[in-house]
Amino acid sequence: MSATVMDNPLRAGVRLERTADPCTVIIFGATGDLTKRKLVPALYRLVQERLVPGEFAVVGAARSEMGHDDFRAKMKDAVAQFSEAKRVDEEVWDSFAQGLYYLPVNIDSPDDYKKLSDLLDQIDRERGTQGNRVFYLSTAPALYAEAVKQLGQSGLVNQEKGWRRVIIEKPFGTDLATAKQLNRDIHEHLEESQIYRIDHYLGKETVQNLMIFRFANGIYEPLWNRQYIDHVQITNAETVGVEGRGGYYDKAGVVRDMIQNHVFQVLSHVVMEPPASLGAEAVRDEKIKAMMSARPFTAERVRNECVRGQYGAGSINGKPVPGYREEEGVPKDSTTETFAMVTMRFDNWRWSGVPFYIRSGKRLAKRVTEVAIQFKDAPHQLFGREMMEQVAPNQLVIRIQPDEGITLRFGAKVPGQVTRIRDVNMDFRYGASFGVQLAEAYERLLLDCILGDPTLYARTDMTERGWEIVMPILEEWAATKAEAPFPNYEAGSWGPQATHDLLASQGRRWRRP
Repeated sequence: MSATVMDNPLRAGVRLERTADPCTVIIFGATGDLTKRKLVPALYRLVQERLVPGEFAVVGAARSEMGHDDFRAKMKDAVAQFSEAKRVDEEVWDSFAQGLYYLPVNIDSPDDYKKLSDLLDQIDRERGTQGNRVFYLSTAPALYAEAVKQLGQSGLVNQEKGWRRVIIEKPFGTDLATAKQLNRDIHEHLEESQIYRIDHYLGKETVQNLMIFRFANGIYEPLWNRQYIDHVQITNAETVGVEGRGGYYDKAGVVRDMIQNHVFQVLSHVVMEPPASLGAEAVRDEKIKAMMSARPFTAERVRNECVRGQYGAGSINGKPVPGYREEEGVPKDSTTETFAMVTMRFDNWRWSGVPFYIRSGKRLAKRVTEVAIQFKDAPHQLFGREMMEQVAPNQLVIRIQPDEGITLRFGAKVPGQVTRIRDVNMDFRYGASFGVQLAEAYERLLLDCILGDPTLYARTDMTERGWEIVMPILEEWAATKAEAPFPNYEAGSWGPQATHDLLASQGRRWRRP
């Protein structure tokens, strides 16, 4: 086999397994919730699965004073509590802990970056990490630009002695202007190829499977267009409230927090055209092309095709929960939306005339993220209108979380002498079909960054396009009072009645997950 093929991570369009380079991962904000719940357990799993080499290290960096051993003890507790196995393999942990370090760092202190540089040089010598580094910004979003500036001015992202990459968590800006400014700020010190804007939804197996499902099967892609699809529903529902983040959430709301990033990333995979290859830029080019065709929101469209809501008191799983305005840190007269429904329309050949109904909210009836493709009715009612009205339309449901899988719903004859039709499902579930525990999203994404594969990370244009689409919605809602006084839906329900009325006015109804 030629060296060209062997060196290419995509052979014949297929992602190959690769060996990760030696490297050090530096986590800013290492005493925070994300580090203990997701990042360190994910890195531990990569070591356990031997997906990273022995020449590997992790440095925690935060303001708190702490030694290496104290940090190792805290992270061991975190792995035991938050990893899928809920236990620690002592042999694996000993290997992992040998490369686990901690350094007190103030984001705006040049002296601390000099100390960090010295520690990283020491780790290169002791662990053989060869100067390759991933910097993970798990800090307050307001500190992203400062952290990148300090990394740039200290020379820590200079790639003369190894590759240097920076992972930036969401939210990426709070509106279009701040997102653009943040991009300008970080581009002063980093090349675009060094920037990895993370969205953990793209690390979920079912989101990745959308590409396989659409483009590796001859059955569905010919139907994936306006000729056969009536509409698409995307539901992103949480049962939890703001979980002590009332101060942050009240300045954000669900459109900023979920729709313009997570949901739009999923949406782009549904809407995109087939890429020329599975190369990162080819895939990301098609995603942005699809989102560029999204019809702009006018004030009239916002009023007629979008709904906002805020949850009141209710019950989740039989337990009473308070309303949003009773949550800690939330003003008693807050008008922040905890639920939003938006109707997306794409002005292109594939999707002209097909509405995409998106709903996302907190304190809803069930935790679920799914894409439901509803097909058009058969063109001729051979079995009679009355019988067909009792049968639900054909649907293809892609479940992203939980219970990852795909379901196809269609009509079948009920056994017996009389002709009766009933809905049946063809079901695919990841766990049942493959018999494996799915990797956490952060495992895949962290490994991809170490491998230098940005396919599942957001590019500059995608982050800004998401804000371009939602800004007219946010501006219209900020300028007008809510259609109904808040709160306008009960915790444990499926959101405001207005969303059901909107679909009913178009002869459609929401799927009940």
